[in-house]
Amino acid sequence: MAAIELEKVTKVFQNGTVAVDELDLDVHDAEFLVLVGPSGCGKTTALRMVAGLERITAGTIRIGGRVVTDASPRDRDVAMVFQNYALYPQLSVAENIAFPLKLRKMSKDEIRRRVETAAETLGLTSWLDRRPAQLSGGQRQRVAMGRAIVREPAAFLMDEPLSNLDAKLRVQMRAEISSLQRRLGVATLYVTHDQVEAMTMGDRVAVLRDGVLQQCDEPQALYDHPTNVFVASFIGSPPMNLFEATLAPTGAEIVLGHQRLELPATVQSARPGLAAYRGAAVVVGFRPEHLSIGPGAGTGPRLEGRVEFVEALGSDVLVHFSLDAPSASPDADGHDPLDLASRIASTCVARVDPSLSPKIGERTAFSLDVTRLQFFDPASEAGI
Repeated sequence: MAAIELEKVTKVFQNGTVAVDELDLDVHDAEFLVLVGPSGCGKTTALRMVAGLERITAGTIRIGGRVVTDASPRDRDVAMVFQNYALYPQLSVAENIAFPLKLRKMSKDEIRRRVETAAETLGLTSWLDRRPAQLSGGQRQRVAMGRAIVREPAAFLMDEPLSNLDAKLRVQMRAEISSLQRRLGVATLYVTHDQVEAMTMGDRVAVLRDGVLQQCDEPQALYDHPTNVFVASFIGSPPMNLFEATLAPTGAEIVLGHQRLELPATVQSARPGLAAYRGAAVVVGFRPEHLSIGPGAGTGPRLEGRVEFVEALGSDVLVHFSLDAPSASPDADGHDPLDLASRIASTCVARVDPSLSPKIGERTAFSLDVTRLQFFDPASEAGI
């Protein structure tokens, strides 16, 4: 059993770009840890530094308690699964899986045993004589996994291995990789930009932004208790609704645009940090599922808005409605809006029952569960 430890790991490229900034991260024995963030946040660079494919500027990397900061990739005892599979087209499936073992000059009997075991585990036994060109994308990914498994490494490193697959196959392979990792019990660092993938696969999820670790926790904890505005907006699909608001001087109300939301005493006492923001600006956030409409809606305060767009998803419906309050959501790349104050006509999203879905153009009142509100400092973006 082994763990991966990154201590103050930093990568600065020659042009001065800081790709990873003092990253502290531990992947425990047998743990599946997912490193997630928007494109360009430094997650693949971090993975490549662990693999030894990228030299670090500062910091320490340990695998299985052994310092490998300056060790060559082959001396780190890790196996990496790439986004593009990296299979040899001229070799059969069996030969691709066996390739790293032949480099180690293992005996033919041991190679055959390991290849057959991996093929059986991955459902590739009947495909061992095929070439990669004769396989589907999912089968090629299994071959890449097989090549990693046969090495029996101390740790697995996976760089967006499902990004080239179609949506249905990605769901299937997510389950297969997670199940396989649990059976093998090997520490795994998995990189993806897909937060749904991260939430469904990781024992813990580490969120990276501009090379800086924002939060590392269990998926549900990230969802329920994001540490800042960025994590709140990045984790969840659709993301959390985030708006600029003002806390009333009494602390008993939130002013959101032209609407006022009552905050019961229980909500105020549960968030003692809000006392310092009375009469001041805050960022308030709530998930789409915390809004409801119809006879079964809660008794909480109402948010009113004009329905702009409706997405029917089968089991539920996403209702996009206008709200006269400035949005505080970062843009798609995780950066702050260029002109936040001008974004007065913002869109809010509610997840509702299909039978209760309003029509486009209707002005509708949505009940809000204020006990689930999240509050953030508008300057630091940290949670309150």
